[in-house]
Amino acid sequence: MNNPYQQYTKVKISTAAPEELVMMLYDGAVKFSNKAKNAIENKKIEEANNNLARVEAIIDELMLGLDYEQGGQIADNYLHIYDYLKRRVIEANVKKNIEVIDEVVGIIRDLRQTWGEAMKIAKKKEA
Repeated sequence: MNNPYQQYTKVKISTAAPEELVMMLYDGAVKFSNKAKNAIENKKIEEANNNLARVEAIIDELMLGLDYEQGGQIADNYLHIYDYLKRRVIEANVKKNIEVIDEVVGIIRDLRQTWGEAMKIAKKKEA
């Protein structure tokens, strides 16, 4: 791991607060979805598969990070959303369907925006 960017990323992840990690996961899901879309457009099927597999792994991490004790029904709602996203990513990967990827990216961007607003509200309450 001599790549300075990789070192920076590793430190950033290891020092991030849990709520910031969620934002990073959302950003990663969008990034790899867009890479997969580009790969499909350029007929690079293996690259598309690898990127969509990364999106699926990110969604798995989001699912594992749900806190049912504190989140209750909200966590359960997010589980259903993540489950839907995961099924759509699998479908996009099998069919190499750009429209499905666009749908996934749109939902993830909405989730990211909502999460960002929740973080702002939480910070205001802490102040």
